[in-house]
Amino acid sequence: MVFYFKARPEAGDYTIFMGLDKYENEELIKYGFPEDIWFHVDKMSSAHVYLRLQKGETIDGINEGVLEDCAQLVKANSIQGNKVNNIDVVYTPWSNLKKTASMDVGQVGFHSHRMVRTVRVEKRINEIVNRLNKTKVERKPDLKAEREAVTAAEKAERKLQLREKKRREEMERLEKERQAEIRSYKGLMVSEKMTSNKQIASASKSLQEMEDDFM
Repeated sequence: MVFYFKARPEAGDYTIFMGLDKYENEELIKYGFPEDIWFHVDKMSSAHVYLRLQKGETIDGINEGVLEDCAQLVKANSIQGNKVNNIDVVYTPWSNLKKTASMDVGQVGFHSHRMVRTVRVEKRINEIVNRLNKTKVERKPDLKAEREAVTAAEKAERKLQLREKKRREEMERLEKERQAEIRSYKGLMVSEKMTSNKQIASASKSLQEMEDDFM
């Protein structure tokens, strides 16, 4: 089971989600999207919360209000973290999550700590948590199928872009050839014109010389 929430609407259309338990967390780790940002209470047990960004957005460009929603949801879903104030929530892109065979189910590390960010949560804000819970939807998605569908769509889009790029390059090549032919034709016409002018001038000179002989 995966729980889906809607972040504050004034910030845009953002979905926040988390797994029911460590087994769903394992699936989310395995079949995440490049746009997903992972959240967790630092040094404490908590739910794995994800924020799905829009394409082109980055971790350092997350709206402050949306970031607060995610941090509050993580705190509220941490048995220990929900009871204390001034906790740290760490977050990082899904692609930075590191999973090894020696790790327990749901356990995760990082490829690079430079890609990890931290936000301080002073206390639980019930207004935010209650608002998020009102948008809560439970689903049992086929995460693998969803990821494969997105991968197939992205692959098809790349093929289309590549085909369009080749078409543009071919059109540019043909246009360059056409322009080269035009320049070549113009050069030939100029050359022929110059040759004709020389022939006329030579003929006129010969005629003048013949007239001079008869004079």
